[in-house]
Amino acid sequence: MAAKQIIGSKRFLPFFLTQALGAFNDNVFKNALMLLLTFSAASAMPWSVDVSMNLAAGLFILPFLLFSATAGTLADSVCKTRLIRWLKLLEIGLMLLAAAAFFFEQYLWLLGLLFLMGGQSAFFGPVKYAILPQLLTDRQLLAGNAWVEMGTFIAILLGTIVGGLLVGVANAMLWIGSLVVLFAVLGYLASLQIPEVDAVAAGPRFQFAPWRQSLETVHISYQNRTLYLAIMAISWFWFLGASYLTQFPNFTKSHLAGDNTVVTALLVAFSVGVGIGSMLCERLSGDRVELGLVPIGSIGLTVFGISLYFSTPAVMPAELLSLSQFLATAFGWWVLLDLTLIGVFGGLFIVPLYAMLQQRAEPAQRARMIAANNIFNALFMVVAALAGMLFLAGFGLSIPEYFLILAIMNAVVALYVYSTVPEFVLRFVIYLLSHTMYRVKAQGLEHIPEEGPAVLVANHVSYVDALLIGGAVRRPVRFVMYKGIYQIPVANWLFKAAKTIPICGKQQDEQMYEAAFAAIRCELSEGNLICIFPEGRLTQDGEIDAFRTGIERIVAETPVPVIPMALQGLWGSFFSHHGDGAFKFKGRFWSKIKLVVGEPVAASAVTAANLEQQVRALRGAER
Repeated sequence: MAAKQIIGSKRFLPFFLTQALGAFNDNVFKNALMLLLTFSAASAMPWSVDVSMNLAAGLFILPFLLFSATAGTLADSVCKTRLIRWLKLLEIGLMLLAAAAFFFEQYLWLLGLLFLMGGQSAFFGPVKYAILPQLLTDRQLLAGNAWVEMGTFIAILLGTIVGGLLVGVANAMLWIGSLVVLFAVLGYLASLQIPEVDAVAAGPRFQFAPWRQSLETVHISYQNRTLYLAIMAISWFWFLGASYLTQFPNFTKSHLAGDNTVVTALLVAFSVGVGIGSMLCERLSGDRVELGLVPIGSIGLTVFGISLYFSTPAVMPAELLSLSQFLATAFGWWVLLDLTLIGVFGGLFIVPLYAMLQQRAEPAQRARMIAANNIFNALFMVVAALAGMLFLAGFGLSIPEYFLILAIMNAVVALYVYSTVPEFVLRFVIYLLSHTMYRVKAQGLEHIPEEGPAVLVANHVSYVDALLIGGAVRRPVRFVMYKGIYQIPVANWLFKAAKTIPICGKQQDEQMYEAAFAAIRCELSEGNLICIFPEGRLTQDGEIDAFRTGIERIVAETPVPVIPMALQGLWGSFFSHHGDGAFKFKGRFWSKIKLVVGEPVAASAVTAANLEQQVRALRGAER
């Protein structure tokens, strides 16, 4: 389903509006209060403005540390739709109290309500992401996350701007109070249209025990190394985002000589960039969670983070510049472009990670896995504040120098994550290969089951057949590959990341031969897809060789459906044996490839000869 179809669906649109209205309302309330504490209420507070600002920021983030785990346990144990409605009713109550506190200018009450609103947001966070896999299919999940991230950042941006504008109007307290109550009510009305979803059968029994639940939730995140590192990567993005956003006002004033309108423009550029990047994910990924975009996102974050350092002027104008004057300078558009692209690549980085987290987490633990993510997000944002103070005040760096350090740190973090979880690099290589040197189209993918074991068989044309098939098939595939190809330097690292099974002839190495069949049985018993090339070697002339009988042994030992496939258009490309061997500068670099998938063949009807004929028919005359 395309992104525009998802946003218009009755299963998704009410949820999207509910979460966007909540994010908008949070930021109207928070930003209006922050500005009032800075200006109107400065003399009414028993401490300095700096204390008020840090106290307000801490009161809003503290509930995410205290209650995220409890919120995740609650979301895993009840109907998520009903929980969302209860939380939106709570928001209405809190906003009614806030309206009264604004009207009577009770700022200490408002600080207490800011903590309670942070608590409401902490409870909404896990259920917000955990309900998505119950509202959408796996193929819609990435597009759904793209809309959620885009909607959230735009809502935060609009809420921040509206909250700031309301502070300056006549009868500001009345307007602020009325608006936050109105949008809380609209959010509840939208939540009434969210479809009912079932509570997870194996979910935990809820108890209010924040400390114990926090420890248990963090422990759950450790159980899956890949998902744990995905959480660390998401939290790193929030570290970067918090670091940039916190420094924008002082960076604008001290290094760009811009006024408050320029600060708003920088915020708009960053937020709109994240929205654009989030929506680009769906367009670039199709209907799958494409982890190959994550390295692209991290590369962009580093490149344009470094560019931001060089775009900052060495000599500032003597007076503060308005937005129009700022854009008339030599550096104005460059800075805005850098921040927009940091946001774009941030969206490409974070959306697939969120979708991966939802898709791969155990259903009974999904909300708690999201809660663990929220706990680490909050910790990383606190660390971002401490890091800013350390580098800027402790080490005496300028803000542009700090931005440069962040860009370099991002590259180091990325290298660590990708070396630990090579799946990201594998998907990155597959994505680049299938979108640059090759143009791959697939036909008949619906014949491949969305879950459960099956064996895929295909003709063998080039050294990159496995990568091209792996990029087209929506599920992870375990390839059985001749050891000579499996052992190619560099490529071997990628093949290991893909859990490829090396094989050779029984006469060459009987131990490896039997180990391969044992690995195939194991993978099929775990419900995975296996892909083999029954010819046993690359074609030397572009024609399909006779299929060997190994496939018959596989289905005899583990009776599963076999799905014939054919690669068209690869013969004559760079990695085929066309001409004078492979890897020579000859043949086609920009080949249009087609993967044609046939209907499943029952295990009882499988023979090597029959599958060979089916693959020949699927390929046709196109080599």
